[in-house]
Parts: sequence; C-alpha cells; structure tokens
Amino acid sequence: MIVTNVSQPTMTVYSPTDRNTGVAMVVFPGGGYQVLAMDLEGTEICDWLNSKGITAVLLKYRVPVKREGPYGESTPALQDAQRTLSLVRYHAAEWHIDPHKTGVIGFSAGGHMVAATSTHYLKRSYRAVDAADQESCRPDFAIAVFPGHLTHISPKDPQAWKGPGDLELNPNVPVTSNTPPTFLVQAQNDPVDDVRNSMAYSIALRNAKVPVELHLYAEGGHAFGLRRTKFPITEWPQLVEKWLGTIRMTSK
Repeated sequence: MIVTNVSQPTMTVYSPTDRNTGVAMVVFPGGGYQVLAMDLEGTEICDWLNSKGITAVLLKYRVPVKREGPYGESTPALQDAQRTLSLVRYHAAEWHIDPHKTGVIGFSAGGHMVAATSTHYLKRSYRAVDAADQESCRPDFAIAVFPGHLTHISPKDPQAWKGPGDLELNPNVPVTSNTPPTFLVQAQNDPVDDVRNSMAYSIALRNAKVPVELHLYAEGGHAFGLRRTKFPITEWPQLVEKWLGTIRMTSK
C-alpha cells in the first residue's frame, strides 16, 4: 500500500500481545520522501516486531516534500521523526516501554532518517511544542535497511565512482562517538540506493568508534522487506534479532 499526500503526520502504536521485552522501535517506511510504503516497510515490520515482544510505533511522516540539496533530504520528515521519538519516551510508562531501549528502524529514505535521527538530537529541527519535547529524541539503537541519501553517488551513473576516496558520507549526518549502535543491511545489486550508502555510513561509524554491524549481500535488489526470497539476504530479520541481544536491548 503506497500512501502519498500526507500533510498531517500520524503515529500508530502496535503493542505486543504476549511477551513484552520493554523495547520499542519507531518504524520509518521508505519512498524517496515522495510516497510511503506503508505495508511492506510499515505494518508488516510492526507485526514482526510485535511477535518478538517489541512495541512498534509506525510513523506516517509528511510526503511529498521538496527534497533539499544534493542529497535529497527532508526537514519536515526529520521534524516528525524527532517529535515521535520524544512522544514515545513521554508515554513510556503508559505503553509499557523502557525509555532507555527505544530505537529506530527505517527503509530506503526511512533508512536515511535513521541516520538523521541518530546524528541530530542535541538540537531539534522545530520549536518545542509541549512537555513531551523535554524528552530526548536520540535513538538508543538504529537499524537502516537499504538506506539512501547518505552519499553523493548515483547508481544511475556507475562511472561516477572513482575509488575508495569517493565513499564520501553526506555531511548532514555528522557522526560522533555518541551516535547510537547501528545495524546496516543492503544488497550490492540495489538499483535504487547504491550500496555505498551503507558502506560510507559504516566507515564513519567505525572511525567514531560506534558499534556497527554491516551486512552486504551480492543479491537482493531494493525494497525486499520481510517477504521471503531465494536470496540469503532474506535472513536479515534473524540477524537483527541476534544483534539486539549483543547490544543488550533484549536477552540473547
């Protein structure tokens, strides 16, 4: 289900019905900041998280927007994401969430928003609205799946890459040692968001000594979501589940 013309952002809380780990994830669907893939990269992700005892908060952020600068970003979407993270922590007790185990997961443009929220939390991109905005908007952990908007390289121009020095990270995602632990997964034959998006971001995280787990696969394309395929990349959800244990968000 593709959604567009979102002028009023909304968030929908999906609570686990059985075991509750106290972990929460804000889910950012992709769509190039023009549309939102609300099922493949939204509700289906929430159902999976619930099955693992994780509260999922699906964000329907504003689209379409006039994309900004050479990296095609969106300030309104970042505003919506920051606000949602603060609201989740503000309602943590009510929703049976541990405010120190609140992370983000995003796909494609939503994967870029994972990086944006991970690096823009000291200063909000909007004026505080109410008491909820006193809560932190920094994720405790971050998962970016086939992220885009992180390098200046276009997969439509494969000759643009001249060598390792061309793995230049988007300067608008200023990684520091306080950027949260991050999980990245992408296919090397991704025709939409070049795999060097994940590579560049992982290098920046490593250089800042931020725990990062990077999984690159030969095949898988783009927008593979949770729907099973014949390719090994289809096992990425199980890798995420194990990783959450290694960073002590869940029990191993």
